[in-house]
Amino acid sequence: MSNRKIQKIRLITQASFAALSNGYVKGFAHGEIFEGKSKVVCVPGMNCYSCPGALGSCPIGSLQATLNAREYRISLYVAGLLVVFGSLLGRFVCGFLCPFGLVQDLLFKIPFVRKIRKLPGEKNMRWLRFVFLGIFVILLPMFVVDITGLGEPWFCKFICPVGTLEGGVSLVLLNSAMRAAAGFLFKWKLLILIITLLSSIVIFRPFCRYVCPLGAIYGIFNKISFYNFKIDSEKCTKCGACQKICKLDIPVWQNPNSMDCIRCGDCKAACPHNAIK
Repeated sequence: MSNRKIQKIRLITQASFAALSNGYVKGFAHGEIFEGKSKVVCVPGMNCYSCPGALGSCPIGSLQATLNAREYRISLYVAGLLVVFGSLLGRFVCGFLCPFGLVQDLLFKIPFVRKIRKLPGEKNMRWLRFVFLGIFVILLPMFVVDITGLGEPWFCKFICPVGTLEGGVSLVLLNSAMRAAAGFLFKWKLLILIITLLSSIVIFRPFCRYVCPLGAIYGIFNKISFYNFKIDSEKCTKCGACQKICKLDIPVWQNPNSMDCIRCGDCKAACPHNAIK
């Protein structure tokens, strides 16, 4: 299958899943958040609970909501879903099912004078998403609590550009009460969002590479997930065509199931010897 056909299938899948998971049209019309029964179900990708059209919950937001409870207990439901999604698909979720991944992919298609393949210190920077996962998603919500024993959803509240784009901006534009309440925190989150969106034009998926805690979780499962890549050693000539086409600069012939791989399929289509399965 050609690279163009694979990418067309991926784009259609991404757009369809984004529309499906944000199908509450009334929410966009009235600036309201859907509160139906399906909201207790976590979707696989980063999709903010506060988006007016969201029919489900973000797993990272749900994880923080249980960790900052008075009992300091992790929800087996949320953890179980992450294990199921990770074990079955790994970071295929990032490449095909994440709405914010779609936003970054579309922005990267915008022509620019020079695209940056990787930043200085790239290898070390990619570990930052584990720092965000460990500190802002897990530790701070669990242990930094107020007088009532409740913690803050630190990553969602202070960092996540997904929530700002899908929830914050949408609600501020659609809801006059929200506009009146928007203060310094909203401006701070808006700044993070703008930096993320602008950098996505030049760097392929900067949020996925350096920040996303959900991608960090799924990346751990890449080597053992049901959906994975294998190299046919008899066909592979180590020509490097797979790494050259890879927007994340992964040497696929050496490490086909890298924690960074989002399963976009570019390498598979580009291999001149059909060595990637």
